[in-house]
Amino acid sequence: MSGIAALTLFHVIVSLIAIVAGVALAYGLISGKRFDRWTALFMLTTAVTVLTGFVFPYNGFTPGIGVGIICVLVFIPTALARYRFGMAGFWRPVFIVGALALFYFNCLVFVVQSFQKITPLNALAPTGGEPIVGIVQAIVFLAFLIVGYLSLRRFRPVVAGF
Repeated sequence: MSGIAALTLFHVIVSLIAIVAGVALAYGLISGKRFDRWTALFMLTTAVTVLTGFVFPYNGFTPGIGVGIICVLVFIPTALARYRFGMAGFWRPVFIVGALALFYFNCLVFVVQSFQKITPLNALAPTGGEPIVGIVQAIVFLAFLIVGYLSLRRFRPVVAGF
């Protein structure tokens, strides 16, 4: 296995772990429960996913690089909100919105990559610009808006002992 193939495999596996951990995180947010271990796993695997994404060879600016830059800019205040400020006060919505934005970007890339790499999906959208891709992306976005709304209303972590 070449270095790029090994990096790709590692990147994909870590990304999938981040998505699974993100599901648990989102469930905790909408149910008003802290899942600290799932949150830590999500944050760690998301950071590794973003950082490994910058290691791939590229020629010029790509959408993936743009998403990576946005994720770094979102990750920093999200990590601070959780691990430095314990989600107290203003930092609670910063954490919720930031964590869900990071999870959304993981899922968005998953959708795009699925249409590119999974043969039956690629047959539906060989160029990636077909309406079905946009429809799936819109459904994912709407789902995240709903989860975000419910999370902001329901998730009120106990700050002491974070």
